[in-house]
Amino acid sequence: MSTQEDLTQVIWAIRRSIPELTGVMIASVDGLAIAHDFPEADAERIAAMAATALGLGKRVSERTNLGEMAETVIRGSQGYLVVYAAGENAVLVLAGPSNSNLGLMRIEARSASAHIATTLR
Repeated sequence: MSTQEDLTQVIWAIRRSIPELTGVMIASVDGLAIAHDFPEADAERIAAMAATALGLGKRVSERTNLGEMAETVIRGSQGYLVVYAAGENAVLVLAGPSNSNLGLMRIEARSASAHIATTLR
């Protein structure tokens, strides 16, 4: 299985576990979409913003002595965008409606992030 196919399988596994999600993305820390199921028109913009959110979240965690950043959660009136570090090279993004199960998102993201980090070494 190719790397791209493996990452696509990660996305679909998350979507099977959390069907209410509206999008899942794996992006580079440079802000480039690697694999996703967002609309193509939105993908590059979301990837860039996710990389920025990851960098800012890491900086805030470090400067405020919170330890290693686990996630950055952006909550709007219509839903969530949650960003997770996936190793040193990637970002995992989950988007969902306001009634999303954040606990389940965290559980799925932890194992997916570890898998992504190993795959993209």
